[in-house]
Amino acid sequence: MTMLTTLAAAHPGWHDGGDAPAFWPIFPITFGLLWIAVLGGAFYLLRRRWTARAAAPAGPTAPKDDPLSGARTILAERFARGEIDEDEYHLRMSALRNGV
Repeated sequence: MTMLTTLAAAHPGWHDGGDAPAFWPIFPITFGLLWIAVLGGAFYLLRRRWTARAAAPAGPTAPKDDPLSGARTILAERFARGEIDEDEYHLRMSALRNGV
């Protein structure tokens, strides 16, 4: 152990008033740019996920330009519950398509 201490004390290193290595200023700049990239990427991904959720509809919605979509939905629900048979469903659906 005393040999290591003696060697360490004998080696002046660059902390004794000499110049630091020429590449020393690169480390803080690189470290800062790394954190900017990491935080920017995280912000981008979170923002993208948040806007995708906000843009997605909450449930099945009808197109705004089709005034008969509500009637078609009700007709399909009645057919699914068994209130009307298949023939009546197709007859009423064709009447809705033709605008009668």
